[in-house]
Amino acid sequence: MVETTVALDSFDAKILDVLAVDGRISVTALADRIGLSKSPTQARLRKLEADGVIRGYRALFDPILLGRDHVAFVEVRLTDTREVALTAFNRAVLEVPQIEQCHMIAGSFDYLLKVRTQGMTDYRQVLADFISTLPHVAGTSTYVAMQAVKEEGVAPVPPAG
Repeated sequence: MVETTVALDSFDAKILDVLAVDGRISVTALADRIGLSKSPTQARLRKLEADGVIRGYRALFDPILLGRDHVAFVEVRLTDTREVALTAFNRAVLEVPQIEQCHMIAGSFDYLLKVRTQGMTDYRQVLADFISTLPHVAGTSTYVAMQAVKEEGVAPVPPAG
């Protein structure tokens, strides 16, 4: 996997900082906030989008108000960790909407999943019908979250330079 980085100057970093908090801000208001006029701000915004730095804009929903307040973290151990098995697992995870996040882990297990459901009964069904049947799953361990202390944190933009 080849990873590249994009060089950001202080204006690009300011744009990202503002958008991380208010993705619906107008270009005019964004320009005012970062200290540039509208045209260069718009050009920088388009470049950040074209370069893939800004991958999209979305609404954040309150999962509790939508009845999805049960969060479980699931350690997954695989029977096989060759590339073909990892690829099969990765593809299958994308098809399970209750899995909000999936991270490959270095340690005593292979993946850590964040699963959001309506309650324990719903979670047990998702575990039985989907997670346990994912390709190459040898076993799982579940940890139920009691409270989300910090969930929608925004990673700081690295300083320009």
